[in-house]
Amino acid sequence: MNKPSHSGNSFEANSSVSRRYFLKKTALLGLTAVVPAAVMNLGTAEAAAAATASEIPTAKIQGRKRARDLGIRIGRMTPGKWNAITDVPGVKVGYSTIIEGDGPLVVGKGPIRTGVTVILPHDGDLKSDPIYAGFHSFNGNGEMTGIHWVKESGLLTSPVAITNTHSVGVVRDALIAYDVNHERIESGWALPVVAETWDGRLNDLNGFHVKPEHVFEALDSAKNGPIQEGNVGGGTAMNCHGFKGGTGTASRVLSKEQGGYTVGVLVQTNYGSRELLRVNGVPVGLEISTDEVPGVGIPKSAPKTASIEDIGSTLEPGSGSIIIIVATNAPLLPGQCDRLAQRATVGLARMGGTGSNGSGDIFLAFTTGNRGMEAEGASPKTVGTLSSGSMSVLFEAVAEATEEAILNSMCMATTMVGINGVTSNELPLDRLVQVMKKYNRM
Repeated sequence: MNKPSHSGNSFEANSSVSRRYFLKKTALLGLTAVVPAAVMNLGTAEAAAAATASEIPTAKIQGRKRARDLGIRIGRMTPGKWNAITDVPGVKVGYSTIIEGDGPLVVGKGPIRTGVTVILPHDGDLKSDPIYAGFHSFNGNGEMTGIHWVKESGLLTSPVAITNTHSVGVVRDALIAYDVNHERIESGWALPVVAETWDGRLNDLNGFHVKPEHVFEALDSAKNGPIQEGNVGGGTAMNCHGFKGGTGTASRVLSKEQGGYTVGVLVQTNYGSRELLRVNGVPVGLEISTDEVPGVGIPKSAPKTASIEDIGSTLEPGSGSIIIIVATNAPLLPGQCDRLAQRATVGLARMGGTGSNGSGDIFLAFTTGNRGMEAEGASPKTVGTLSSGSMSVLFEAVAEATEEAILNSMCMATTMVGINGVTSNELPLDRLVQVMKKYNRM
């Protein structure tokens, strides 16, 4: 049975009664109803507000601001101090960002627009002090190494790194080399977790510019507290819904009555069609179309030194990838971590992600709520867990934090010009605010 939605994150859609009512009212008032297609898909109240509201002036916004700093509130839960994955105690994030050169692509020389992001779940040695983790693949056109062992054992035994598609191998090897250099692996084995998204529209992808020293830099610079977003680390050259994307983060803190646990999310966004972009249910991608802000491609004013086919711009709409890393300090078992990872899909869907065929949408969730889980030894381990009934609020926290992290990745990203003059334009924040106000969402 189809029920009308009254959620703050969705509109009542496909209501012919609402559309007829709106058109009838405008006729009775002697008005001419010029109704955009996007508006005609909204419920009565939202459609009337969007179509009849007087033109909202565009206020110029200086610099880049996170969604919450713009006045956009995602969901109903409370963010952590930094509204970042680093709100989860012990979690640190480090980056290495490589931006060099301009002009035509010369494979092996540039232009270079890439990097690596590293997430450290805690301050200890994950090989000797692993933590429980889980995994979900919404669409598997991508890579995350080490996942077979995570799924088999339920344990995460390495930092998590994110980079570009063709640098996964070197980053994986560098994570092992770092541990060898720090005498954390004398013998035995390591299966690091490294994920990727494709940055070939802006970066000299086949130049293999990410080196072991960049991974070491990211590991050594990892910190807690507020972290950079947008064009940074592995997200340097990524694109999201036809705007500049990249790295984003957000968090939610449960109430004391709910356990007081923290959920943090970090995303690397490189997916989505412009027309599907939604923010709090508002059709932002339709309002700020590619006619107003061009999608990723060769600018009209640039000399056509290369065909758009040469840089992969003929990929199907929505193709790309998103990597979502979920962290919490709630005491969970591996199967519960799997369930947490799955709920990142809800936040992605709210923003307009559909798991298209060409998209690698791969999610990992880990918990620091159970420690002392040495991989070796015969002694029993004492662990904590939550009841299945108490998981729902964690699911909601993951969905909200994922949604806001994706939006932050776009809000904080800046316009970037890459190989052959290809430009990825930033999401215009003044227009975003204007559109949100138009639909009474601010």
